[in-house]
Amino acid sequence: MSAPLALVTGGCRRLGGAIAVRLARAGYALALHGHHHATPEPPLAEALAGVEWRGFVADFADAEAAPALFAEVCDAFGRAPDLLVNSASLFGQDRLESVTAVDLAMHHAVNCAAPALLTRAFAAATEGGAIVNILDQRICHPHGDQLSYTLSKLALAGLTEITARELAPAVRVNAVAPGLTIATDDYDPEQVVRLAATMPLRRLPTPADIAEAVLFLATTPGITGQTLFVDGGAHHLAFARDFMHL
Repeated sequence: MSAPLALVTGGCRRLGGAIAVRLARAGYALALHGHHHATPEPPLAEALAGVEWRGFVADFADAEAAPALFAEVCDAFGRAPDLLVNSASLFGQDRLESVTAVDLAMHHAVNCAAPALLTRAFAAATEGGAIVNILDQRICHPHGDQLSYTLSKLALAGLTEITARELAPAVRVNAVAPGLTIATDDYDPEQVVRLAATMPLRRLPTPADIAEAVLFLATTPGITGQTLFVDGGAHHLAFARDFMHL
Protein backbone atom coordinates (compact mmCIF):
# COMPACT_ATOMS: atom_id res chain seq x y z
CA MET A 1 0.00 0.00 0.00
CA SER A 2 1.43 3.38 -1.01
CA ALA A 3 2.02 6.12 1.54
CA PRO A 4 -0.64 8.83 1.83
CA LEU A 5 0.23 11.92 -0.17
CA ALA A 6 0.17 15.47 1.25
CA LEU A 7 0.34 18.67 -0.77
CA VAL A 8 1.78 21.41 1.46
CA THR A 9 1.77 24.91 0.00
CA GLY A 10 4.63 27.03 1.26
CA GLY A 11 6.03 23.71 2.41
CA CYS A 12 9.74 24.23 1.79
CA ARG A 13 10.54 26.72 4.54
CA ARG A 14 9.66 28.19 7.93
CA LEU A 15 6.33 26.98 9.34
CA GLY A 16 5.34 25.11 6.19
CA GLY A 17 8.65 23.30 6.34
CA ALA A 18 8.05 22.26 9.96
CA ILE A 19 4.64 20.90 8.97
CA ALA A 20 6.23 18.98 6.11
CA VAL A 21 8.85 17.51 8.46
CA ARG A 22 6.15 16.18 10.79
CA LEU A 23 4.14 14.73 7.93
CA ALA A 24 7.24 13.05 6.51
CA ARG A 25 7.93 11.43 9.87
CA ALA A 26 4.31 10.28 10.03
CA GLY A 27 4.74 8.39 6.76
CA TYR A 28 3.39 10.82 4.18
CA ALA A 29 4.76 11.26 0.69
CA LEU A 30 5.07 14.98 0.01
CA ALA A 31 4.34 17.47 -2.74
CA LEU A 32 6.08 20.64 -1.57
CA HIS A 33 5.15 23.98 -3.09
CA GLY A 34 7.27 27.11 -3.12
CA HIS A 35 6.70 30.56 -4.55
CA HIS A 36 10.14 31.20 -6.04
CA HIS A 37 11.76 27.79 -5.68
CA ALA A 38 11.06 24.37 -4.18
CA THR A 39 14.37 23.74 -2.43
CA PRO A 40 13.72 22.48 1.12
CA GLU A 41 15.45 24.19 4.06
CA PRO A 42 18.15 22.05 5.72
CA PRO A 43 16.03 20.53 8.55
CA LEU A 44 13.38 19.52 6.03
CA ALA A 45 15.95 18.22 3.56
CA GLU A 46 17.30 15.92 6.29
CA ALA A 47 13.79 14.68 7.14
CA LEU A 48 13.12 13.87 3.48
CA ALA A 49 15.77 11.14 3.37
CA GLY A 50 13.96 8.03 2.20
CA VAL A 51 10.69 9.91 1.68
CA GLU A 52 8.94 10.09 -1.68
CA TRP A 53 8.68 13.79 -2.46
CA ARG A 54 8.72 16.32 -5.27
CA GLY A 55 8.96 20.09 -5.36
CA PHE A 56 6.68 22.41 -7.33
CA VAL A 57 6.87 26.14 -8.02
CA ALA A 58 3.78 28.33 -8.42
CA ASP A 59 3.03 32.03 -7.96
CA PHE A 60 -0.44 32.25 -6.47
CA ALA A 61 -0.75 35.87 -7.58
CA ASP A 62 -1.49 34.26 -10.96
CA ALA A 63 -5.15 33.23 -10.98
CA GLU A 64 -4.38 30.07 -12.95
CA ALA A 65 -1.47 28.93 -10.78
CA ALA A 66 -3.37 27.04 -8.08
CA PRO A 67 -5.42 24.77 -10.39
CA ALA A 68 -2.33 24.21 -12.54
CA LEU A 69 -0.30 23.26 -9.46
CA PHE A 70 -2.87 20.70 -8.37
CA ALA A 71 -2.96 19.13 -11.83
CA GLU A 72 0.85 19.03 -11.92
CA VAL A 73 0.98 17.26 -8.55
CA CYS A 74 -1.57 14.67 -9.69
CA ASP A 75 0.38 14.05 -12.89
CA ALA A 76 3.71 13.75 -11.08
CA PHE A 77 2.48 11.24 -8.49
CA GLY A 78 -0.15 9.53 -10.64
CA ARG A 79 -2.82 10.19 -8.02
CA ALA A 80 -4.53 12.99 -6.12
CA PRO A 81 -3.30 14.06 -2.68
CA ASP A 82 -4.97 12.63 0.42
CA LEU A 83 -4.19 15.78 2.41
CA LEU A 84 -4.03 19.44 1.42
CA VAL A 85 -2.33 21.90 3.77
CA ASN A 86 -2.87 25.51 2.72
CA SER A 87 0.14 27.04 4.43
CA ALA A 88 1.52 29.53 1.88
CA SER A 89 0.95 33.14 2.94
CA LEU A 90 1.69 36.66 1.79
CA PHE A 91 2.38 39.05 4.68
CA GLY A 92 2.49 42.84 4.25
CA GLN A 93 2.68 45.89 6.49
CA ASP A 94 -0.20 48.06 5.27
CA ARG A 95 -2.81 49.81 7.39
CA LEU A 96 -6.09 51.48 6.43
CA GLU A 97 -4.36 54.80 5.76
CA SER A 98 -1.79 53.19 3.45
CA VAL A 99 -3.46 50.14 1.91
CA THR A 100 -3.94 50.01 -1.84
CA ALA A 101 -6.25 48.04 -4.09
CA VAL A 102 -3.22 46.09 -5.28
CA ASP A 103 -2.32 45.16 -1.68
CA LEU A 104 -5.84 43.92 -1.02
CA ALA A 105 -6.06 41.95 -4.26
CA MET A 106 -2.62 40.35 -3.89
CA HIS A 107 -3.19 39.19 -0.31
CA HIS A 108 -6.62 37.84 -1.18
CA ALA A 109 -5.22 36.00 -4.20
CA VAL A 110 -2.48 34.23 -2.24
CA ASN A 111 -4.10 33.78 1.18
CA CYS A 112 -7.69 32.96 0.24
CA ALA A 113 -8.36 32.59 -3.49
CA ALA A 114 -5.56 30.05 -4.05
CA PRO A 115 -6.71 27.89 -1.09
CA ALA A 116 -10.27 28.10 -2.40
CA LEU A 117 -9.26 26.93 -5.88
CA LEU A 118 -7.05 24.18 -4.48
CA THR A 119 -9.92 23.07 -2.24
CA ARG A 120 -12.23 22.83 -5.26
CA ALA A 121 -9.67 20.81 -7.21
CA PHE A 122 -9.01 18.56 -4.21
CA ALA A 123 -12.71 17.87 -3.66
CA ALA A 124 -13.24 17.06 -7.35
CA ALA A 125 -10.33 14.64 -7.43
CA THR A 126 -10.92 12.59 -4.29
CA GLU A 127 -13.67 10.59 -2.63
CA GLY A 128 -12.21 11.36 0.78
CA GLY A 129 -9.38 13.19 2.45
CA ALA A 130 -8.65 16.17 4.62
CA ILE A 131 -7.77 19.83 4.25
CA VAL A 132 -6.04 21.93 6.90
CA ASN A 133 -5.87 25.70 6.44
CA ILE A 134 -3.32 27.80 8.30
CA LEU A 135 -4.94 30.90 9.79
CA ASP A 136 -3.70 33.34 12.47
CA GLN A 137 -4.75 33.85 16.08
CA ARG A 138 -5.50 37.51 15.27
CA ILE A 139 -8.79 36.51 13.66
CA CYS A 140 -10.33 36.53 17.16
CA HIS A 141 -9.34 40.16 17.89
CA PRO A 142 -8.30 41.84 14.64
CA HIS A 143 -6.25 45.03 14.92
CA GLY A 144 -5.29 47.59 12.29
CA ASP A 145 -1.81 46.35 11.42
CA GLN A 146 -1.20 44.28 8.28
CA LEU A 147 -4.73 45.04 7.10
CA SER A 148 -4.65 43.16 3.79
CA TYR A 149 -3.17 40.08 5.45
CA THR A 150 -5.69 40.16 8.29
CA LEU A 151 -8.66 40.51 5.97
CA SER A 152 -7.43 37.62 3.83
CA LYS A 153 -7.01 35.35 6.86
CA LEU A 154 -10.51 36.23 8.03
CA ALA A 155 -11.71 35.25 4.57
CA LEU A 156 -9.81 31.96 4.81
CA ALA A 157 -11.47 31.28 8.15
CA GLY A 158 -14.81 31.76 6.42
CA LEU A 159 -13.74 29.42 3.64
CA THR A 160 -12.89 26.79 6.25
CA GLU A 161 -16.36 26.95 7.78
CA ILE A 162 -18.20 27.01 4.44
CA THR A 163 -16.28 24.17 2.83
CA ALA A 164 -16.42 21.99 5.94
CA ARG A 165 -20.19 22.09 5.61
CA GLU A 166 -20.37 21.89 1.83
CA LEU A 167 -17.86 19.06 1.33
CA ALA A 168 -18.95 16.78 4.17
CA PRO A 169 -18.99 13.85 4.48
CA ALA A 170 -16.39 13.14 1.78
CA VAL A 171 -13.82 15.80 2.70
CA ARG A 172 -13.00 17.15 6.14
CA VAL A 173 -11.85 20.78 6.39
CA ASN A 174 -10.23 22.22 9.50
CA ALA A 175 -7.77 24.96 10.39
CA VAL A 176 -4.88 25.73 12.71
CA ALA A 177 -4.47 29.31 13.94
CA PRO A 178 -0.90 29.91 15.15
CA GLY A 179 0.32 32.76 17.27
CA LEU A 180 3.80 34.24 17.04
CA THR A 181 5.89 31.16 16.32
CA ILE A 182 8.99 31.92 14.24
CA ALA A 183 10.12 35.46 14.97
CA THR A 184 11.56 37.38 12.03
CA ASP A 185 14.48 39.81 12.11
CA ASP A 186 11.96 42.52 13.07
CA TYR A 187 12.12 41.18 16.64
CA ASP A 188 15.00 41.31 19.08
CA PRO A 189 15.54 38.36 21.48
CA GLU A 190 14.52 40.34 24.57
CA GLN A 191 11.29 41.39 22.88
CA VAL A 192 10.41 37.77 22.16
CA VAL A 193 10.98 36.88 25.83
CA ARG A 194 8.75 39.76 26.94
CA LEU A 195 6.02 38.76 24.48
CA ALA A 196 6.10 35.16 25.68
CA ALA A 197 5.57 36.38 29.24
CA THR A 198 2.37 38.22 28.22
CA MET A 199 0.69 35.03 26.94
CA PRO A 200 -1.72 33.16 29.23
CA LEU A 201 0.57 30.11 29.02
CA ARG A 202 3.71 32.31 29.48
CA ARG A 203 5.16 30.77 26.36
CA LEU A 204 4.96 31.02 22.60
CA PRO A 205 4.08 28.05 20.42
CA THR A 206 6.84 26.18 18.64
CA PRO A 207 6.82 25.08 15.00
CA ALA A 208 6.53 21.50 16.31
CA ASP A 209 3.36 22.48 18.20
CA ILE A 210 1.79 23.79 15.00
CA ALA A 211 2.88 20.77 12.98
CA GLU A 212 1.50 18.37 15.56
CA ALA A 213 -1.86 20.16 15.45
CA VAL A 214 -1.95 19.87 11.65
CA LEU A 215 -1.23 16.14 11.84
CA PHE A 216 -3.91 15.69 14.51
CA LEU A 217 -6.57 17.37 12.38
CA ALA A 218 -5.41 15.52 9.28
CA THR A 219 -5.72 12.10 10.90
CA THR A 220 -8.71 12.39 13.24
CA PRO A 221 -11.78 11.33 11.25
CA GLY A 222 -14.39 12.72 13.63
CA ILE A 223 -13.43 16.40 13.28
CA THR A 224 -14.46 18.93 10.65
CA GLY A 225 -15.12 22.66 10.60
CA GLN A 226 -12.88 23.32 13.59
CA THR A 227 -10.15 25.89 14.14
CA LEU A 228 -7.47 24.82 16.59
CA PHE A 229 -5.67 27.80 18.15
CA VAL A 230 -2.04 26.99 18.91
CA ASP A 231 -0.83 30.32 20.23
CA GLY A 232 0.06 30.14 23.91
CA GLY A 233 -3.44 31.41 24.61
CA ALA A 234 -2.98 34.67 22.67
CA HIS A 235 -6.45 34.52 21.12
CA HIS A 236 -7.94 35.12 24.59
CA LEU A 237 -6.35 38.58 24.62
CA ALA A 238 -6.97 41.67 22.51
CA PHE A 239 -3.71 43.25 21.34
CA ALA A 240 -3.87 46.84 20.07
CA ARG A 241 -1.01 46.33 17.62
CA ASP A 242 0.82 43.51 15.90
CA PHE A 243 3.34 41.73 18.12
CA MET A 244 6.31 43.37 16.40
CA HIS A 245 5.11 46.78 17.63
CA LEU A 246 4.65 45.70 21.25
